Amino acid sequence: MKSKTKYFSLFAMLTILALILTGCANNSQSIYQAPTSGPYAWVFSLFGKPIQNIMLAVEHQIGGSNGAGWAIIIITFVVQLIVMPLRLASQRKMTTQQEKTQKLQPQMKLIQEALKKPGLTQPQQMQISQLQMRVYKDNNMSMMGGMGCLPLLIQLPIMIGIYQAVAYSKELAASSFFGISLGQRSIVLTIIATLLYVIQGYLSMVGIPEEQKKAMQMTLILSPAMTFFISISAPGALALYFLVGGLIAILQQVITTFIIMPKVKKDVAAELNERPLKVVVTQETIDSILNTTTSSNTGNEAEKDLHQDLRARNAGKQKRPHNSDKAV
Repeated sequence: MKSKTKYFSLFAMLTILALILTGCANNSQSIYQAPTSGPYAWVFSLFGKPIQNIMLAVEHQIGGSNGAGWAIIIITFVVQLIVMPLRLASQRKMTTQQEKTQKLQPQMKLIQEALKKPGLTQPQQMQISQLQMRVYKDNNMSMMGGMGCLPLLIQLPIMIGIYQAVAYSKELAASSFFGISLGQRSIVLTIIATLLYVIQGYLSMVGIPEEQKKAMQMTLILSPAMTFFISISAPGALALYFLVGGLIAILQQVITTFIIMPKVKKDVAAELNERPLKVVVTQETIDSILNTTTSSNTGNEAEKDLHQDLRARNAGKQKRPHNSDKAV
């Protein structure tokens, strides 16, 4: 779980960095002038220009002052429609992992308590730590969890594309959506989008055991924070993308929490009833590691004392005078 949070945090940082660098490219040129060389030109030709053409075509087709906004909503809906099956599959895998992990908690607690004991030697720590990997391996489970990064990776080029499409188009930068500028920062869209992801995060906590809630708190904070900082640093067009994505994310979370999770819990319970999880770690397992190592250390100390005693006796014998010396 910690590893998954670490990778998610890294991805968020890279996303923000990519958007900042893309914005820097705009500042180094004339306003609305697309980059013509370097990596920014490659990114624009691959993602920004196609999305820009789609937005302009949809805007002209719909007409009116809100056409660009509706174009962003349509693009967001299509992207989320593609990503949703991947997200739901990831959620199913993650929920299955969580249910099985919960059943392994007694074994995990034995390992955690053993590692907290004072006076552990390095060999003891290594043996006890390896037990955790054995618990997962013997039960065909992954320590990384079931949440993948593919849905996020699919959305990343769309986010950059929308940013560039507006930044390098005078027509799109001057557009608005119900009076909210799509070419300038929008605190209103930013706040609404952030709140939507806060709601989605709290919905994801429904039905989760307390131990797992604590482990997921970082993700609960990270997703809204990422949404806020990217939205407030980018044009309103990107904030609108996050807002629509937040609405769809809430719908997806409702499906996950109230439809997928109950079914997964039922399926896992039936599976474990037929094939129970293997018990790899018991109190006897922990005690045997501690006692064996302790006994080995005690035996080594005793052997060392015996050798020291023998050396002392030999040294004493060498110092004693021989009988022939006394006679003389």
